[in-house]
Amino acid sequence: MANTYSQAYFQLVFAVKNRNALIRKIWKDQLEKYITAIVQNHKHKLIAIGTMPDHIHIFLGYNLTHLIPDLVEEMKTSSNTWIKNNKLSNFKFEWQKGYGAFTYAHSQLDNVARYVLNQEIHHKTKSFRNEYFDMLKKFEIEYKDEYVFHFFDDIKGWE
Repeated sequence: MANTYSQAYFQLVFAVKNRNALIRKIWKDQLEKYITAIVQNHKHKLIAIGTMPDHIHIFLGYNLTHLIPDLVEEMKTSSNTWIKNNKLSNFKFEWQKGYGAFTYAHSQLDNVARYVLNQEIHHKTKSFRNEYFDMLKKFEIEYKDEYVFHFFDDIKGWE
């Protein structure tokens, strides 16, 4: 009997609504574990996850039977509820609409994983705005400014 084999790797990127720096360092690891469980429950393989105060990168081996929009929607809505129920933010927490989904080859796994895991170091020299637009250009994705995340240049680091 013949089998079907596939291999796909995605980096997903999304931001806190209004790019508010609401993700705190003291609970970011818990958030990453929570999102990891969602990824694994849908039979994706989490390769790396990197959280900043105002956005998150998730690099995964993708299960082709599950749609990316459905996965992102579940990660956002479920983690919103989890953050609210656990009273982790003193402010209203929401993820911004939209997301980035970028594909990679197997040969790029180590480099992309390192990049995702080193977000804190990376953002000492490059803003999320510049990083995101660089990704759109690198992947030759056409976009309209009014449909890209709202960016604010005064986002501070971890508290």
